[in-house]
Amino acid sequence: MHDVVFLLDVDNTLLDNDRVTDDLRAHLTVQFGTAAELYWKHFEDIRSELGYADYLGALQRYRADFEDDGAAAHRLLSVSGFLIDYPFADRVYPGALEVIEKLSAFGPTVILSDGDVVFQPRKVNRSGIWKAVDGRVLIFIHKEEMLDVVERAYPARRYFMFDDKERILDAMKKSWGDRLVSVFPRQGHYANDPANAGKYAKPDVTVEKIGDLLAFDIAGLVGS
Repeated sequence: MHDVVFLLDVDNTLLDNDRVTDDLRAHLTVQFGTAAELYWKHFEDIRSELGYADYLGALQRYRADFEDDGAAAHRLLSVSGFLIDYPFADRVYPGALEVIEKLSAFGPTVILSDGDVVFQPRKVNRSGIWKAVDGRVLIFIHKEEMLDVVERAYPARRYFMFDDKERILDAMKKSWGDRLVSVFPRQGHYANDPANAGKYAKPDVTVEKIGDLLAFDIAGLVGS
């Protein structure tokens, strides 16, 4: 039983996933022109069905749109390589890995992310985040529904959750109550979507950037 465990989301919390998406959009447009929008239709359809972003799953469906076009099917292979070999380490937010190191002085740091079982772990690994948390990585379809699994894997008296989605923080707070300290880095398009304003409980701690936590008194926050 730990006194405290730090749980950290990945996309738009530790890593600028909006930039990754923008880069993929630009690559698809170069390869397929206006037909690139078909990929994003599949992407949103799958996200509605599964509840998380599945870049490779959308690519599988996108392939069916070009089965009768050999040249396009060949270009599609470049998209697979683009995703698998993407330099995710270049998209880690400034100070994010240093924040993980700072937190680790007070308790275990654990990645708690949503996503598929191929691309998301690849992202966590290639970004350097996997190594930063010593391999303590949990990836679920809906992480806020898996808190009993988190507790069994990393039992603690209190948890800190760092996430760019107030919806997730609110759901976890409802489950764990005062055992959870919710930390909201206001980064990325979800965090800054005006449609979410006032819809969820106010997080315990709000910062503009994950790197701002380097200036925080973590010992005082944990002690309180």
